[in-house]
Amino acid sequence: MTGILGKKIGMTRIIRQDDGRVIPMTIVKCEPNVITQIKTVEKDGYPAIVLGFDALAKPRKSKKYKYMKEFRIDAETEQKKGDAVTIEMFEEGDVVKITGTSKGKGFQGVIKRHNFARGPQSHGSHHNREPGSVGGCARPGNIQRGKKLPGHMGLNQVTLSRASVVYIDKEKNLIGIKGAVPGSKNSLIAIKKVSQ
Repeated sequence: MTGILGKKIGMTRIIRQDDGRVIPMTIVKCEPNVITQIKTVEKDGYPAIVLGFDALAKPRKSKKYKYMKEFRIDAETEQKKGDAVTIEMFEEGDVVKITGTSKGKGFQGVIKRHNFARGPQSHGSHHNREPGSVGGCARPGNIQRGKKLPGHMGLNQVTLSRASVVYIDKEKNLIGIKGAVPGSKNSLIAIKKVSQ
């Protein structure tokens, strides 16, 4: 198995015993996931495992878990449907891929959303925080698709491709990821092991 789902708890830091370095880290709580489906090459065209996380208080026949995510695997696994997946697969020093949803910022202007520079602040200027020109007049007569404008910011899927595991507590199901992890507290985090 190569991945697991968890919830972001928050940030803290650890002090290394060997050199005294202070390392900031994000704590992710990964309760045991349950295998809800096993996909095979013969039936689905590719091998994969679907994990369920955070069991519902009133499970329905079609949905028993709040979160479900598919993880691709290299070959068919010996695990069966209903087996638990824990953080036993991870060790300190492992390189992992982290996927989460960034914090929502609401409707924002171009300065915060796209790092635009401000307009003139004096001499009668009226466009201090406005975007400026957005295109031509008669030709083409419309704003080009993809133009950086004000709009909703945040709540995007963000992936950290090479994060490192610096702390593990297998009794409490906690994993410490070096640095910041996308998302707010209690948001869903997917951790996938990366082959070095």
